[in-house]
Amino acid sequence: MTEWGDKYSGGLGTYTANHVPIAIYCPQVKKTFFVYGGAKDGKRHLLNMISYYDHETGTVPRPVIVHDKGGVDDPHDNAALAVDDQGYLWVFISGRARLRPGFIYRSRRPYSIDDFELVQERELTYPQPWWFPGEGFFFLFTKYTRGRELYFSRSLDGREWLADVKFAGMGGHYQTSWRRQHLVFTAFNYHPGGNVDRRTNLYYLQTDDMGQTWKNVQGDPIEIPLTDPVNNALVRHYEGEHRLVYIHDIDLDRNGYPVILYITSASYKPGPEGHPRWWTVAHWNGKTWEFSEITPANHNYSTGALYIEEDGWRVIGPTQPGPQPIGAGGEIAVWLSRDEGHTWRMVRQLTARSPFNHNYVRRPVNADQGFYAFWADGNPDAFSPSCLYFCTKDADVVYRLPYHMTGEEERPEPLPLTHLNSTGTE
Repeated sequence: MTEWGDKYSGGLGTYTANHVPIAIYCPQVKKTFFVYGGAKDGKRHLLNMISYYDHETGTVPRPVIVHDKGGVDDPHDNAALAVDDQGYLWVFISGRARLRPGFIYRSRRPYSIDDFELVQERELTYPQPWWFPGEGFFFLFTKYTRGRELYFSRSLDGREWLADVKFAGMGGHYQTSWRRQHLVFTAFNYHPGGNVDRRTNLYYLQTDDMGQTWKNVQGDPIEIPLTDPVNNALVRHYEGEHRLVYIHDIDLDRNGYPVILYITSASYKPGPEGHPRWWTVAHWNGKTWEFSEITPANHNYSTGALYIEEDGWRVIGPTQPGPQPIGAGGEIAVWLSRDEGHTWRMVRQLTARSPFNHNYVRRPVNADQGFYAFWADGNPDAFSPSCLYFCTKDADVVYRLPYHMTGEEERPEPLPLTHLNSTGTE
């Protein structure tokens, strides 16, 4: 806690950007499954929850508790989600350092949230599981060995795992990854001297053979683990610019080149000491990295999602001032670039006059137009209720999931849109 509030607080149900993915659309059953951190009766007691949105009926079922964290109230213990090619749901629940173990659960029936079996208890933090049909899991995660170091492991069935392999160990890292076909790609920072409050630099790595070989953006082989902060995976040396780096999302453009969304900051502390903060995009154009600033950020942990689409690139995130303007998050807006990230303009504000800040906007895998972005709200300055939201692809409707449910299924509540234009006026 500082005089300007917490480093991270507010709507933490969809936290962090290092738990990837937390929502997956399954066209076989026309449902978007999602995991989140929940609680009961206003208690500080984390429950790892799962539910889904049924695109055919427009309803959500009563959520299910996959795992009770037993009194833990730390949202770093949230979960990530995977779906195998038989439709079984896998929930990877984060532990914390070596103090609390992580857990892997599997649904007992395909595409069903009714019942889960505990498959394994193991050391894992910031889970990022990627399932490959016929090949099994390629799992990126963090272990607290010498700082927060990055590892991967592989498994054909999710039950028997190969030995963990370290691929980055320069004092500590936070990463955000994604997958396209056989390619898994990740962006990460590094923590000088193991200090997370000094997180800086931006790195990129990719693998198309489940970690047997790693390459940088030019396709050059990279020897792992990385141990020197100055290496061929480096995108930008922000340490030399005295800038901190908070990574949100990553994807590929139409040419298969990476695009990374993140915030840069002058300080780890909330408030004016960290200004100027910038929502930033890094893009490899085939020859060099290009960087563009979208808009100023109010907080290091105001977190959004990146969408690379045929008609342009979009960022959905809490870029507009919220009711708690110094705290993490704000009002949600959509930003559009039609020139591959060189220039950006706000095209829609999705929320306004909210009681609490909205934050941690997350992109589902295979995102369907009916459930395109997923986030939570909450008061970053005080203990408060927190609701979950999602919006449509065309940003015409924002839905709030029911806070209390009286039946087994209910319809999310559509919210009135503000229809603000790019200048922020109605």
